[in-house]
Amino acid sequence: MKRLLLMSVVCSALMGCKTVPPPKPLTQLTPQEHAGYVAYQQNCAQCHYDRDTGSLHGPSLLGVYKKPYLQSGAPANDERITWTIQHGRGMMPPLGGQVSPDDIASILAYLKTL
Repeated sequence: MKRLLLMSVVCSALMGCKTVPPPKPLTQLTPQEHAGYVAYQQNCAQCHYDRDTGSLHGPSLLGVYKKPYLQSGAPANDERITWTIQHGRGMMPPLGGQVSPDDIASILAYLKTL
């Protein structure tokens, strides 16, 4: 009986570690994060959920910076995410010609709030 209880506690703890904290409320975004939210809605939201799980046309970006790796296996860092925005990957088109460096910086700031 104790063994079963211990296994249950361990499993619950391990499962709890896989949850992602909720995103920062939109009303609490800084000006740069809000600019990133706007740029995200214009350029990314048609394919990626930001505040919900599951796939739209691409993977959800909820908690993207709270995980060590992207879905591709690449590190979840500014350099890799910027490169993916600029050059695309798989079915994602390159957006480097339509998204300014300032907008990319703001999108990264917004993604970090998710």
